[in-house]
Amino acid sequence: MSYDKGQATEEFIRWSESYDRCILQWLIFGPSHRALIRRIRKMVGDRPARVLDVGCGTGLFACRLRSEMPNVQVFGVDLVAEMLEKGRDRWHRHRGQVFPVQGDSERLPFASGVFDVVTCSNSFHHYPRQERAVQEMARVLRPGGRLMIVDGYRDRPWGWFIFDVCVAAVEGDIHHASARRFRELMQAAGLGSIAQYRHRGPAPFLLNEGVASPGSTVVPAPHFTSSVVREPAAVVR
Repeated sequence: MSYDKGQATEEFIRWSESYDRCILQWLIFGPSHRALIRRIRKMVGDRPARVLDVGCGTGLFACRLRSEMPNVQVFGVDLVAEMLEKGRDRWHRHRGQVFPVQGDSERLPFASGVFDVVTCSNSFHHYPRQERAVQEMARVLRPGGRLMIVDGYRDRPWGWFIFDVCVAAVEGDIHHASARRFRELMQAAGLGSIAQYRHRGPAPFLLNEGVASPGSTVVPAPHFTSSVVREPAAVVR
């Protein structure tokens, strides 16, 4: 049986109880968040920018980014309401600048071409239709904006054992894309200047980065036709 959104939802509802305390925060989430923030700071500097974090969970990365880059406005979207709810206190501390939204990576609840940066950190292997998710992330980028996806690096023996054997044994029929597959997905979504950064360690990860070309043509999603962000009501009040 192939992995689907129902399985992903059930898994993350269970995980929401311990997500902020799990060992993965130290092993891979923290290091990958720091790598993303370094890349965003190098791109944006001190300029105001609008960032979307897809698969934001309890808001750890979104709020870390906002704390370190105070001119950045961050939207976080997650499929699972329970994950967003567990970040209630965190969202409240950053109210007005960090916006949690419940939504699907395959149908992002935002208009086309409105974000300077879109990030996705350590959740991509849970997406059943990865090509559709990348297309949606590319759709909401402004021309020249950047998509940054971090996921486990499984192209070497240690990474293969960690992610394709150990993690898959726990999480089911998930799929960690290879470096080559990430390049293919980004190219198919119309992104250019693709760069990939390999980070070694006990849980190696790959940061994939692509740029929305000013000349690229992205078909607008049928669920959005406006060219401005719809300011969403936060699901956590």
